[in-house]
Amino acid sequence: MSDPKIAHKWPLKVNLEEGKKYFWCACGLSKNQPFCDGSHKGTDFKPKQYIADKSDDVWFCCCKYSANKPLCDGTHKKI
Repeated sequence: MSDPKIAHKWPLKVNLEEGKKYFWCACGLSKNQPFCDGSHKGTDFKPKQYIADKSDDVWFCCCKYSANKPLCDGTHKKI
């Protein structure tokens, strides 16, 4: 598998709705970061489903190297 494209070297804060499904972009190619827009087609990447357990702000990883995907763990500070 190839490496994902770094979309941003910072996370994006998104206000999520409890119980709603979100699909995080794992390839870094989406024009709708941090969410999937289907740009991974033809690659080995697949979006990661995330279901919000409560309505709240969440920081999504955009460097694509977090150990806690799809959430940011600060890895972007080391890239």
